[in-house]
Amino acid sequence: MSCCAPGAELALAITNPHIADDELLLASHVVSDGIRQTDLSIPSIHCGGCIQKIETALCVLPGVEQARVNLSTKRVSVRWETDKPPPPFIETLERIGYHAHLNDLDADGKDETLTELIRALAVSGFAASNIMGLSIAIWVGAEPDTRIMFHWLSALIACPALIYSGHVFFHSAWSALRHGQTNMDVPISIGVLLAFGMSLYETITHGVHAYFDASISLLFFLLIGRTLDHMMRERARDAVNGLARLASRGALVVHDDGAHTYLPVGEIQQGMILILPAGERVPVDAKVIKGTSDIDCAIVTGESRPQPAVAGAMLSAGTLNLTGPLTIVATAAAKDSFLAEMVRMMEAAEAGRSVYRRIADRASRLYAPVVHLTALLTLIGWMIATGDAHRAITIAIAVLIITCPCALGLAVPMVQVVAARRLFEHGIMIKDGGALERMAEIDTVVFDKTGTLTLDRMKLANGESVDPATLAIATSIASHSRHPYSRAIAAAGRDSGVAPLAVTGISEIPGAGLEARIGETQYRLGRPDWALTDGSEHDSSSGVVLSENGRLRGAFHFDSDLRPDACQSVAEILSQGHRVEIISGDRDEPVRHLAATLDVAYLAGVSPGGKTDHIAVLTASGRRVLMIGDGLNDTPALAAAHASMAPASAADVSRNTADLVFLHESLTAVPLAIGVARRAGHLVRQNLALAIGYNVIAVPIAILGHVTPLIAAVAMSASSLIVIANALRLTGSRPDKKLRADSPVASHLYALRVEEAR
Repeated sequence: MSCCAPGAELALAITNPHIADDELLLASHVVSDGIRQTDLSIPSIHCGGCIQKIETALCVLPGVEQARVNLSTKRVSVRWETDKPPPPFIETLERIGYHAHLNDLDADGKDETLTELIRALAVSGFAASNIMGLSIAIWVGAEPDTRIMFHWLSALIACPALIYSGHVFFHSAWSALRHGQTNMDVPISIGVLLAFGMSLYETITHGVHAYFDASISLLFFLLIGRTLDHMMRERARDAVNGLARLASRGALVVHDDGAHTYLPVGEIQQGMILILPAGERVPVDAKVIKGTSDIDCAIVTGESRPQPAVAGAMLSAGTLNLTGPLTIVATAAAKDSFLAEMVRMMEAAEAGRSVYRRIADRASRLYAPVVHLTALLTLIGWMIATGDAHRAITIAIAVLIITCPCALGLAVPMVQVVAARRLFEHGIMIKDGGALERMAEIDTVVFDKTGTLTLDRMKLANGESVDPATLAIATSIASHSRHPYSRAIAAAGRDSGVAPLAVTGISEIPGAGLEARIGETQYRLGRPDWALTDGSEHDSSSGVVLSENGRLRGAFHFDSDLRPDACQSVAEILSQGHRVEIISGDRDEPVRHLAATLDVAYLAGVSPGGKTDHIAVLTASGRRVLMIGDGLNDTPALAAAHASMAPASAADVSRNTADLVFLHESLTAVPLAIGVARRAGHLVRQNLALAIGYNVIAVPIAILGHVTPLIAAVAMSASSLIVIANALRLTGSRPDKKLRADSPVASHLYALRVEEAR
């Protein structure tokens, strides 16, 4: 018998590259008849080349039907035939240079990769700035002895910086070469090491020129790109992890003998009886067997009204129990619940989205090999022409310096920084630089309703028609409850200035309403079928009624507040040439009314999966969709869309998933973001044209040997400055609507800037 604790054997197997077949089967799940899926974590994935190599290596294994890599979550999902033994996934990945395991051991730990990148970036930045200062002194005409000393000082600074900061690229390049592969880090490493080696040779032989500044500066700019890319990938990964964290940690299970035991949610199985107190989320999909309450389903279905829960009602994992305790029976295990399905849809959508390649990525993928091939051919050509190895290497190094991709590297990030600042000043936070490119390409805007077009709070729709005395009674009773309808009535009473009345004997009946006495009169505020006891008829559309001794005293209708400037914003989006739709999980009536107000198409009663499917249909028809939503039910759709936005009031997971988040309540953020993104797209293309045009002119001159290292360095810096100046043109045009200086959002932004200054 094993002495290991439960799960310890699996943990040991996870860290072992040769995992037993039974452990692999245990970690897999059936996805269709005869097909299993195994999810593996591969922390070292970092680029599109990794995706291609991993998928190619796994797909050729016997029995493997499909392999799909998710770059954001650094996972690969492999589907394989169950009638064959488990393929050697781990061994195959190890053979091509990737360590893999069955679960993400560092999911809840510190991001060591980001820490490593930031340290490497700081070291290279410090070294590059100091070496550049010494180089400037040499360029302006330092004496030979001073020049030699400065070269040695530069070498002393560059050597440790190269070893520490360059290992990010060197380790990846060596790992690829050791397994007979290649990646983008291979030519980068060759260029950096060649420039450093030639500089060291020039320093030892007391040569005139050394290129330590070029090699370390190149490392610095490349590390900036690598760090930003990693941070954006981790944000997408955090969105998926955050979605999973919305689930309850556990629940109180009732055993056959009546004993109660708290179990982690992962151990809850179908058929278990659970106790669900008021104020807690449903841990797994379940059915109510005892008790009555109200359930807030807005975060899951988009339904704006709390739903009554009585015996027999079905509850989805993640919904919130509002008013009363319930006894429920689990209808599915945690891994098969609604939230688990949302996580799977989210990961699938993110994996599909990772196919998109940013403009700079596509350009640099061709740029680096061309540059290094050009330098190599230059070296060979001058060797053949002159037989002078030193001169040939010097000219090849000059080609490498003058074609340093600094301008190309800045072409996109500089525009994104300027655009991000401009959006920030107007209360819009951008979390993914690639989102600007996607935003500029959208042609269809899809809005969620509840919490997006409307504010995430209820309001009394017929307050003006309610008798003030009736409103005063209802307000006095409603102020004793936190139910959304009660809060809406209490708010309407405060706005109307009604005087509160003395209430006694107040009690709240879960799922029904409030009961109280004012003097000798009995009042009920709640569901019509409970509050009215005299058999009188009532309007079926009334959400809440007030009864006086069982007779109808007043009826209350509710609606959600429409966001400020919603009509104007939608009209502006339409005038930009975009198609606009509303897609909501709410009932048809309120969605239809809102769609008619805005004069747009709509879909009502749509499930989270249905929203994702609808976006997939639009995408398949050639549309590029901007999804704007706030609820948990919108999360997969936000991930699946070409670009996405969410209000600051959205669920945490929706904010993490969205590319942009707007802080203020007005929807003018949407057309503003689209306009800035389009302008940024134009400037990015101009910058890329400038960077490429610079190389088209400069490279032939360098190849012919007419460029000294000094001129090459100046030209390289000048091209970067031109790109930066062009990016700053984005600040020239101002949006039509800016935040007022006294607005809450402006105050919030000012506070953030003060904190940053500190």
